[in-house]
Amino acid sequence: MKTDIVIAGCGVAGLYCAMNLPQDKNIVIVTKEDADKSDSFLAQGGICVLRNESDYDSYFDDTMRAGHYENNRESVDIMIRSSREVIADLINAGVRFEKRNGEFVYTKEGAHSTPRILFHEDITGKEITSHLLRTVQEMPNVTMIEHFTMTDIIERDGECRGIIGHNADGSYTAIQADYTVFATGGIGGLYKHSTNYRHLTGDAVAISVKHRIKLKNPDYIQIHPTTLYSRKKGRRFLISESVRGEGAVLFNSHMQRFVDELLPRDVVAKAIYDEMKKDNKPYVWLSMKPIPTETIKNHFPNIYKRCLEEGFDVTKECIPVVPSQHYFMGGIDVDINSKTSMERLYAVGETACNGVHGKNRLASNSLLESLVFAGRAAGNITDIYSKIDKNDDIIIDKAEYRGYEKRYKKSVLEAIEREKDKNE
Repeated sequence: MKTDIVIAGCGVAGLYCAMNLPQDKNIVIVTKEDADKSDSFLAQGGICVLRNESDYDSYFDDTMRAGHYENNRESVDIMIRSSREVIADLINAGVRFEKRNGEFVYTKEGAHSTPRILFHEDITGKEITSHLLRTVQEMPNVTMIEHFTMTDIIERDGECRGIIGHNADGSYTAIQADYTVFATGGIGGLYKHSTNYRHLTGDAVAISVKHRIKLKNPDYIQIHPTTLYSRKKGRRFLISESVRGEGAVLFNSHMQRFVDELLPRDVVAKAIYDEMKKDNKPYVWLSMKPIPTETIKNHFPNIYKRCLEEGFDVTKECIPVVPSQHYFMGGIDVDINSKTSMERLYAVGETACNGVHGKNRLASNSLLESLVFAGRAAGNITDIYSKIDKNDDIIIDKAEYRGYEKRYKKSVLEAIEREKDKNE
């Protein structure tokens, strides 16, 4: 297959990038699962925005402080300064942020010094991503391929010239492209307890290691303090940071508060772990009773419903919560235009690391960062397209195909054997 641009992943980063690329270019988007099974759909709390110029210093300081001052200051400035333009694009795409009397309603989350987060109930990610997905699906120059697993890139003369992957039936396809964008999301599928979908296994990071593409801070992994405790297997259900922002409190097994619930996520998560260890319990308690019942049902209807399904009425009783892997702050090293160390290859969203988040991400900066820097990737590709010679056709013979297939099957078999050994 030959196209102009191929994007691996269809969360907000991949979709927004496609929306901002030239409409006269053919774009192929591949996704490992159904198009609506990206982690972007799962984001609950909201998306940050610079409310006005007087909030700039506070917003900047909050982001830096949460990231332990290891953030890239230029990237943080770009994200904050670009936030209103991104929000305007989302509204134009049909996204419905909460309003009261015709004015936006802002909520506050942990480590924020003031309310600056726009939201839609407790399913902000679904609201944003579904509208972007619908927009992209209607674009005549975009082809979307579901159930396509990227297993490698096509590298020629040190440049990326597309990707190779397999379809649901196991058949392999090479997609040649002038430019490639990684937007494959996080690494939660590698963890026993994670809020991520299980198919998010850091594929782009693994490919980058193979091709010696630079990584940055791959050990910077965020644990979310509050997910609903369960003995069931699979993804953990997130109890949004904004619940604590609206007044929910944490208790240990003796029903005593033990931490300021609005401290940065890593601090709260460590406090919970310490309390669990001290009490020899697999969870702590979260009480939403300080929040008015009407607010719970209107602002957090999805959380309210899910907890009822698990046997808990959050308007009347505490729920058990436990920290779980949530977000990947490290990833593929990119510049402020989302360019990787390999020519013609970009990375956006959670799989990329432009330094915005530092060592610990500030709540509700994820959607914003993904959108801002996906837009910059699209802008950079657009700017330099005319300066780069048209990509020559690349011939991949049958022997090379068999080599990819053999290596991939071997790695899968080895992974299965490792899992068997663990279970035994």
